[in-house]
Amino acid sequence: MNFNHPLIMGVLNLTPDSFSDGGRYSALTTAVERGLEMVREGADIIDVGGESTRPMAERVNAPEQLRRVLGVIEQLRERLPDGFPISIDTTLSEVARAAIASGATIINDVSAGRDDPEILDLVAAERVPLVVMHMQGSPATMQQAPSYQDVVGEVMDFLQQRVEVALRAGVKRGALILDPGIGFGKGREHNLLLLNALQRFAGMGHKILLGVSRKRFMGSICDVEDPALLVPATCACTALGVMAGVRIFRVHDVWQNRQAADVAWAIRQAPSAV
Repeated sequence: MNFNHPLIMGVLNLTPDSFSDGGRYSALTTAVERGLEMVREGADIIDVGGESTRPMAERVNAPEQLRRVLGVIEQLRERLPDGFPISIDTTLSEVARAAIASGATIINDVSAGRDDPEILDLVAAERVPLVVMHMQGSPATMQQAPSYQDVVGEVMDFLQQRVEVALRAGVKRGALILDPGIGFGKGREHNLLLLNALQRFAGMGHKILLGVSRKRFMGSICDVEDPALLVPATCACTALGVMAGVRIFRVHDVWQNRQAADVAWAIRQAPSAV
């Protein structure tokens, strides 16, 4: 991947129960067309997932995830330019292995290798990038009174510990991408503290991925209940993330966040006043 500018990762949820777009792209043709549309809108990566990680979500077994994602990945691989990054959003090595065989080139694991440690062996063997995310609890329990003494320090410590586990498994340091897990086992104030500390995360020595797209905590600030109406709030976080050093933004609304990222990047790159 080319990190000469901030990267936009377009979300392609192939699930009936994702929090803001569940069921919209369950048909193969519709899903593939949405993936191609996001690329036309400026996405640098397409993130394909067959299991919802919304609060209270039930787990989806490997065969069902594979049924949902493989055909879409295969068709995207055929129709996208050679080398265009496709990410598989899963915590299961069986799903990740089949997705890579079908054309995926990145693994996005919200469990950071805890659900299925074999996923780390797979990353080491296949030499693909791995997104390592922080989550307190599991999707089914993570929003049941999340608690921290020092949310920034604890999330940073967790990510560093998972980096060390991955390195011991043979994953190359440069393959690791860290995600503080906004909204995953965090309350509103936790999320705000993490966003305010993005520069500290960017200083950890790894590329940082930020996923705040349409998250409920922003709705509580803006008095908005419909997640689809949180595009401006998401773009605000994207722009701030660019200025803090974040390099990958996982979003549902691609062209809007592409604009926000590009303008923020131009500002960041402008020569300082003398």
